[in-house]
Amino acid sequence: MNYSETSVMDAFKIFSQLAVQGECNLIEFDSYMVDDNVRGLVDLFSNEVNCTIIVTGEERLLMLPIVMVSPFHISNERLKKEFFTQSTPVSDIYLMYFAIIIFYGIFYDSYSTTEPVNSFVSMDKWLEIMNDRIRTLSAHEDEVLTFMQKDSNYNWKMIIDKWESMDDTNEQTSRQVGATKSRLSFMNKVRGFLLEQDLAGSLGEMELELTEKSKDIVSKYYMDSEYNRGILELIYKEEAKICQ
Repeated sequence: MNYSETSVMDAFKIFSQLAVQGECNLIEFDSYMVDDNVRGLVDLFSNEVNCTIIVTGEERLLMLPIVMVSPFHISNERLKKEFFTQSTPVSDIYLMYFAIIIFYGIFYDSYSTTEPVNSFVSMDKWLEIMNDRIRTLSAHEDEVLTFMQKDSNYNWKMIIDKWESMDDTNEQTSRQVGATKSRLSFMNKVRGFLLEQDLAGSLGEMELELTEKSKDIVSKYYMDSEYNRGILELIYKEEAKICQ
C-alpha cells in the first residue's frame, strides 16, 4: 500500500512521541483519529515493537508493551534502580506485579465487570486482600502452579514464598514507615510505583483511587485473556483444574 509523505510523517511524529513518553495528546495529534492511513501506520509501528495502542477517554493515546521482550517493557533493572535497590531479588519484582493485579481486582469485583465497583481502596484493605489471594494460590497443588508458570511467566511458588517470608506482625498503617521488611512496607513501594506511573491517584496518605489511564488499560487490554494468560483464573479460582 502506498502512503503519502504527509501520512508517513504524521505517523512517525505520533510514534516518536509514544516511544519517548508512552502516551500522546489526541488533540495535538488528531491525525491518528481522522486519517486511516496514519492510524494504520502507527498501529503497524507499535506492533513491530510488540506493543499495542489504546485510545483513552481522556483524549490520549497509550502505547503498552504486550510481551516482556518488547523494548518498551519496564525492565527489572530499571525497577530496581527507580523503586527498589540494585540488590533487590527478582522475587520482589514478581511480587510487585502480583500486588498490582490484586490492586485492580479490588476495583473490578474480581474481574467480572469492565466498570469499577469501588471508588477507592485503603492500604490496609489492599494488604488484607493480598493475604487472602496468597492463601488462594497456596491452596493449589505444586504441579498446577508449575504448569501455569510456563505460560504466564510468573513464578507462583516464588511469589508465595516471598510473601510468607515477610513480617506480618503489627501491620498497622500508622506504624509502617520506612524501609522495613514488613508486608505493608513492601506494599508502600508498590504504591509509589503506581503513583509515579499515573496508574493510581492518592486520596490521602493511605488511600488510593484508579486514574482514567488505569481504567482504560483495564477495560481495553487487561481483561483480554490473550494477555492475562490465565493469571486471573489461577488467582481467583479456588479449585482450579487447569492441568486437565
